[in-house]
This record gives sequence, C-alpha cells and structure tokens, in this order.
Amino acid sequence: MRGVTPEVAVKHPNWSMGAKISVDSATLMNKGLELIEAKHLFACRPDELAVVVHPQSVIHSMVDFVDGSTIAQLGSPDMRVPIASTLAWPDRMETPCTPLDLASVGRLDFEAPDLDRFPALGLAMQALAAGGARPAVLNAANEIAVEAFLGGRIGFLDIAHIVATVLDHYDPQSPTDVEGVLAVDGEARRTASHIMEKVAA
Repeated sequence: MRGVTPEVAVKHPNWSMGAKISVDSATLMNKGLELIEAKHLFACRPDELAVVVHPQSVIHSMVDFVDGSTIAQLGSPDMRVPIASTLAWPDRMETPCTPLDLASVGRLDFEAPDLDRFPALGLAMQALAAGGARPAVLNAANEIAVEAFLGGRIGFLDIAHIVATVLDHYDPQSPTDVEGVLAVDGEARRTASHIMEKVAA
C-alpha cells in the first residue's frame, strides 16, 4: 500500500465519487466518519455501532434488533438509492437507478475490517469513543492530509500517520458552540499542515 498513487486511490471499483471521498474510501476513513455521523443521527453509543467490509457495495446499512433479527437496506451500488430512501421516509420516491438484480450479483461477501492495514478507521473509532472535540480534530487533519496526498506531496500511508500525529499533539476541550467548533477545526488544520510539511520534506 506504500506505493498507492492518487490515480489508483480514486478508482473505486463500485462507486463514482469525487477524489476526496474516493481516497477516504481507500483508507476506510469514510467508514469511520460514517460511524461518527450515525452516533449523532441515531443517538447511538459507540459500542452499538460497527463496520463490516462488503466488497459488492449492495448493502448500504444494517440494523440489529433485540430479537436477533437484522434488517438491511439493499440497492444497486448507487448512493442515490439510500439517499432517496432517507429523503422519502417513511414513503418511497422514484429514482433513475437500476433496480437491484440479486441473481446477477450472485453473492454477498463480508469481512471484518483490518485495522492494521487501515489504521484510519481505528483512529476514527478512537475519536468516536473519546468524543468531545476529537472527531472534529480527526476530520480536519484528514482533510489536510488527503489534500496533500492528492497533490502528490505525501504518500498514501502518510495520511493516517498525519492524522494520528495531530490527534497526539492537539487535544482541545470540547467546544460548546459553533465558534468553538470552527476554532478547533482551524487549529487542527494548522497543526496538520505543519506536520505535513515535515513529512513532505
């Protein structure tokens, strides 16, 4: 993975996304950010959330219930499907998306994420568990690192290294208002830029 280039990282096998999100997908940071989103959207505890790697990108989300049942939202690998499901809930809306053909898909595979190969996800999980300002610091540092990677200034593995270093060096108090969040974001970006320059040197 040390030799992954921006051109390789943005070529997702199932999704057509922008460069930033594609890199986040390649590092699995996007899954970590989605855990943080889910915690706030659904008032879940961190220990109630999990990531499962699913190469076919057919299942967009799953919910476990107390009776042992799991309900999944499935669709073609097109983000318009889960977005439409969310926007129209509890009703349904038409989309131009291709209907899911499970016979053509053939199989659905799952595996646990490898946090050694994808440390960015582990960093996001730690930030989620810590709470406070940590998720904001994580996000800001990641944005600076991904931008540097896409610009050819750092390597692929440097992304998680920079984020981890920022989290080690900058641990502000939890902000209490929007201004406080923006201040944390700005300082985390400055810290990440400073560390990134050292890595790129």
